[in-house]
Amino acid sequence: MNHEEPDRIPALEVAFYSDTIKKHYGMKVGGESSLKIVQYLPFRTRLVRKFLENPKIAVKSLIDSFKFYIKMKLDVGLTIVSNFPRNVIRGGFIDEYGRIMQYEKYKGDGTYILGYHGGHLHNFEDFEQWGVLDPQDEIREVMLKATIEAQRELNNEIFAIPAVASVFENTWEGFGLENFSKILAHPKEAQAIFDSRGEFTLEMTKIVTEHDIRAILLWDDYGFKNGLFTNPRHYRTYVFPWLKKICDTAHKKDCKVILHSDGDILELFEDIIQSGVDALHPIEPTTANPEYNIFKLHAKYRDKITFIGNISPAMLSTGKITEIEEYSKKLIRELAPGGGYIFSSGHSINPAVTLDRWLAVLNIREKYGQYPIQVPD
Repeated sequence: MNHEEPDRIPALEVAFYSDTIKKHYGMKVGGESSLKIVQYLPFRTRLVRKFLENPKIAVKSLIDSFKFYIKMKLDVGLTIVSNFPRNVIRGGFIDEYGRIMQYEKYKGDGTYILGYHGGHLHNFEDFEQWGVLDPQDEIREVMLKATIEAQRELNNEIFAIPAVASVFENTWEGFGLENFSKILAHPKEAQAIFDSRGEFTLEMTKIVTEHDIRAILLWDDYGFKNGLFTNPRHYRTYVFPWLKKICDTAHKKDCKVILHSDGDILELFEDIIQSGVDALHPIEPTTANPEYNIFKLHAKYRDKITFIGNISPAMLSTGKITEIEEYSKKLIRELAPGGGYIFSSGHSINPAVTLDRWLAVLNIREKYGQYPIQVPD
């Protein structure tokens, strides 16, 4: 992210939902059985919270995950410091942002995926009664310390990065898009809600940097495949002033900021750079806009931001192996020289991604990902 050449191209994945691939690397799966039991217990929310507050469990869980990443020769392991359950419900939970999250079973290999199922809040009055997010929540401190401890116990073979939800995505998801669109018609209410979420994210950034962590990931989808969720002026009014404060705060402590945002966000690309974001993931490759293209964007902005991605999960699910290999080599050949590129999928690894295709991607990075870059055309 300093736009310098390291020994090899770094690689990361922001989410990994595939029991098939996990089993291939010897990782234990099947944790959903405990979820089935907990959802019927009378004090289920308190039990889940006690589990999350346990430092030993947190460290062991992260070490297991990080060992899985190391086996695949990924360099980055993400941990979470927000979006924890507030109320456990049948089949899932309502998180602290008010999002209703449900576990869904993939028919192919039985992998459980956590999916968004709407907002628990309906209006500004619900938001006020729900209360603000607490950056000093003990669970966050436990996860941050576990992040540092897990990286240390693995001799820094993995670069651990805390991930926190940012200002836009989880804010509207707590209400659902229809309800939140009505709130946007009332600027004072919208400003109060965004300021509350922005202040929380800023405080979390301060706490992360106080632990001498060198990078933070903000997940905050601004768009979908056909464009932005709302008018660009809403982002510029409510979101980017906070994003700039967050980046400025992180940079004062030599902490990099990675932004994950799906969709076609071409209209906001300059705003993201001006806010101070160091790296952008995943430059989604399957949007409807042919101009939202990682190679075109890299040609224009290569010195201003680091690019992360963008191997299509659709290609990794149904594409030809040769097609995947050639596209992966093109990414390395055209984006990696001089630094400023991190190898990754164009979103995440979901259960439809097949083992043979995933191994093909890893093999290309292993074969051609060493500096100086030498990839045949």
